[in-house]
Amino acid sequence: MANKAIKLSRARVLISNDDGINAPGLKALEGIMQKLAVEVWVVAPETEQSAASHSLTLRIPLRIRNLSQHRYAINGTPTDCVLLGIKEIMKEAPPDLVVSGINRGGNMGEDVTYSGTVAAAMEGTLLGVPSVALSQLQKDGHPVKWGTAEKWVAKVMKKLTKEAWPKGVLMNVNFPNVLAAKVTGIEITRQGQRKIGSDLVRGEDPRGEPYYWIGAQRREQHYGPGTDLEALSRGAVSVTPLTMNLTHGPTLKKLKARFK
Repeated sequence: MANKAIKLSRARVLISNDDGINAPGLKALEGIMQKLAVEVWVVAPETEQSAASHSLTLRIPLRIRNLSQHRYAINGTPTDCVLLGIKEIMKEAPPDLVVSGINRGGNMGEDVTYSGTVAAAMEGTLLGVPSVALSQLQKDGHPVKWGTAEKWVAKVMKKLTKEAWPKGVLMNVNFPNVLAAKVTGIEITRQGQRKIGSDLVRGEDPRGEPYYWIGAQRREQHYGPGTDLEALSRGAVSVTPLTMNLTHGPTLKKLKARFK
């Protein structure tokens, strides 16, 4: 079964992120969506929750802080924010669309399994709301090219919301680390493969005790054509449909035969 196509100009939109309520990417996204949709609500973490993945807070109470009209902060994860946003804050009239981002840094390849930005879109999807994750690639030590995402978000969202994608599917969008004018276009891609945090940095604290820091280094490799990684390396916007069903069909079939 598929979700219905969304009339964006009449949509009620819930925005969240993993960079926190004061993040520049969230502010940019809020401004963009206010021009596209009839109503925009923001429910975001009080503090940065990068790499929080799809974690849900179960051991401490969650609190909702109302900052202004339609803007709320939660002392929890991106997943908590979307759950409370849909089930509590907007329960009288749930959103038509969940949009997460704009993340500071890309979320492609295996990044999606760690990403709090993607997790917010996953939670929206699980709750039956069409959801999109947006991320802006950056190079460490260099300013984030927010202008690239700001120029291309509207184009992507207008096209995506005209399509009725299946339930259980979310959209993962990445903007390349190039100036807006240098973007080569929008490409529909599959998830690529690489590994983040492969290199550990070991050190000692002032008491001589060892500690370990998970670095941002990645084992770069040749990216296959048609992947998000390859498209972004050429300066294209990448749009990847992801599914919440992690079952591997061919292996399932083989195992059923083996265990018959």
